[in-house]
Amino acid sequence: MVYYLSIYLSIYLSIYLSIYLSIYLSIYLICDIFVLFFSYRLYIILIMNASNANINNSSLTGGFLLTATDALGTKTYRVIIFSLIYVITLLGNGTVLFVVFFDKSLHTPKHFSICHLALVDIGLNTVFIPQVVSVLIFTVNFISFEGCFSQMFFIHFFGDMGSFSLAILAYDRLIAICFPLHYSTINTNFRMILIIAGTWIVVFCLDMYQVLEAAKLPYCSSRIIRGGCCEHGLVYVLACIDTSFNRRLGTAKTLIVLLCPLCFILSTYIIIMVIVLKIASVEQRQKAFQTCLSHLLFVCVYYIPIMLAYIVANLRLVISVDVLTSLLTLIIILPPMLNPIIYWFNTEELKEKLLNVLKRNKTFPR
Repeated sequence: MVYYLSIYLSIYLSIYLSIYLSIYLSIYLICDIFVLFFSYRLYIILIMNASNANINNSSLTGGFLLTATDALGTKTYRVIIFSLIYVITLLGNGTVLFVVFFDKSLHTPKHFSICHLALVDIGLNTVFIPQVVSVLIFTVNFISFEGCFSQMFFIHFFGDMGSFSLAILAYDRLIAICFPLHYSTINTNFRMILIIAGTWIVVFCLDMYQVLEAAKLPYCSSRIIRGGCCEHGLVYVLACIDTSFNRRLGTAKTLIVLLCPLCFILSTYIIIMVIVLKIASVEQRQKAFQTCLSHLLFVCVYYIPIMLAYIVANLRLVISVDVLTSLLTLIIILPPMLNPIIYWFNTEELKEKLLNVLKRNKTFPR
């Protein structure tokens, strides 16, 4: 009996440790990839601009020209602002990953989903901001077809994963509030990893199909993208044929990745409200509300600007395309910066864990 029990425990522990080690190594690997990608991206941008400083429309072959808009102030001002946004994004989200990684008490489904959102935020601004800053510095920036469509995929992939990350957090809050006694059995770490992996596969397929359809289009000789990045809506309109299918495809995909998670989030909060209103204790109601506060702010930061931009675009309140493009730029880069700030301000537990981790690693003065 003892022999079989020891075998069972050894197998269980080996599987348990392998899963956790794979998660930790994956977090470190992804962070390293983001840093290396950013460094490589800046290096390639500098080399390409040095060799294409005098490029013009007549000599443009095999790619696009990215140009900056003039709607958000001077170029120097925008370079400084975008660089600060990127640094804050890295510091805020990187600190979340650091604390969760080194504090074993935070190795829970809730904090895995928070880490997932942090990785998505870092990825989005890493793909987007270096390219925009390079365009602002060099005024005109040449990018190959392969580079443009690769950037298009990653911008939409990380951007779309933002809404699904919020849906995953809503699922976690739903289980925590509605089934508190069974939370550890219903929402396990392994199940959370499966949910995250499933959303990655869905978003990958949706965005890859959209990008491949855009890459098939024949593009005219004058291929100038205003806005500093290869966003789908800015690229496919440069094709020399009818692009109504691509427009409908982009609209359908956007509705799927925005409305489906939003409907799920709203449904979870309706259920949570019904459950919370049945709680007699005012203190317990406040605790439940505090649990959801950070997530509600995440949702507002992500969805409200998108809704405002949609209203502005469809009601034609903005005549200039440059102004609308600049608004879309801010919508893309601000949530990844604001999310960790919101989470740090509303989570005392994480602040305490950060101090404990720093003390334990002897990086905090005693």
